[in-house]
Amino acid sequence: MLYEDNTKAHAVGWSTYHLQWCTKYRYKIFKKDKLKSFCLIAILEAAKRHKIEIQEIDMQADHVHMIAKIPLSMSVSKALNLLKGFSSFLLFKLCPKLRLRYPKGHLWTKGKFAGSVGHITLEVAKQYVKNQEAHHAMTLVRRNLHPLG
Repeated sequence: MLYEDNTKAHAVGWSTYHLQWCTKYRYKIFKKDKLKSFCLIAILEAAKRHKIEIQEIDMQADHVHMIAKIPLSMSVSKALNLLKGFSSFLLFKLCPKLRLRYPKGHLWTKGKFAGSVGHITLEVAKQYVKNQEAHHAMTLVRRNLHPLG
């Protein structure tokens, strides 16, 4: 990467993170492809509105993983709040029946994970996000094989 490609008005650098957050109560609402697609659209729209560049994203039944470049002027916490807040707002607009499960309008938990991509290579982080489906399938298999559940 060249510095010229990552220069803004008074800043030079990269702010790339692995982000993750879960649905409230870990409800597996994204098992249905329609809801999963709507949520993906809502997250992409939130990112576009706030100049957050999503490099990789994976939607699981009850959580989201992504690799995102965040503007240097924005904190990672602010970026997560914007992504979660607007995607939730838009998803409730697109799927009004979702309010039956979440009557208070809180789709996502307060919790979140953010890890800067730098202690590992970007490619390793991208592979991790891409392989989440296989990772979670193996975890279920291991749990079912374990005698204590």
